[in-house]
Amino acid sequence: MSNAFTLRAATEDDIPTLHALIEASVRGLQAGDYTTAQIEGALGTVLGLDTQLIADRTYFIAETLDQNAGTRSAGCGGWSKRKTLFGADRGPGREPELLDPGVDAAKVRAIFVHPDFARRGLGSLILARVEAEAAAAGFRRYEMGSTLTGVALYTLKGYVEVERIAVPLWNGEALPIVKMVKTPRA
Repeated sequence: MSNAFTLRAATEDDIPTLHALIEASVRGLQAGDYTTAQIEGALGTVLGLDTQLIADRTYFIAETLDQNAGTRSAGCGGWSKRKTLFGADRGPGREPELLDPGVDAAKVRAIFVHPDFARRGLGSLILARVEAEAAAAGFRRYEMGSTLTGVALYTLKGYVEVERIAVPLWNGEALPIVKMVKTPRA
């Protein structure tokens, strides 16, 4: 079954929906790569919503029309013109300083797909929009802090792993994050 997805800029009104969507995505799709303790320790800090992206108008929500339930939120993701590589509002290593598009790489941030819509091309659709928006803002390179779950998709899309980061969590666990970069061909 295929779905037609629409992408729009997320607004402050979407914040509760985005929190629920991200939690469902993490619990449903990342359980094969992370332990329950890692997921619980990462939700809301390392894995979660950065509302600065909404304020910057660089975060998107993907929706689809469900004949039984009306409009459903299916995924989300964005990019940042700020130094923070990953994480939610309460995440570690917050760096709100603006990047220079002529020198720095745009940060691909917080792409999550609801489990009901996994493996239907939605992550690729969101990533393409994010890259196009960052390129329109003058960025020519991209980098991200990927979950282990996302590495295969991002590798297919031209990203290269450059570093593995073990992010300490509040509950004593550590969450492996993969720093990946992409420099599109001219």
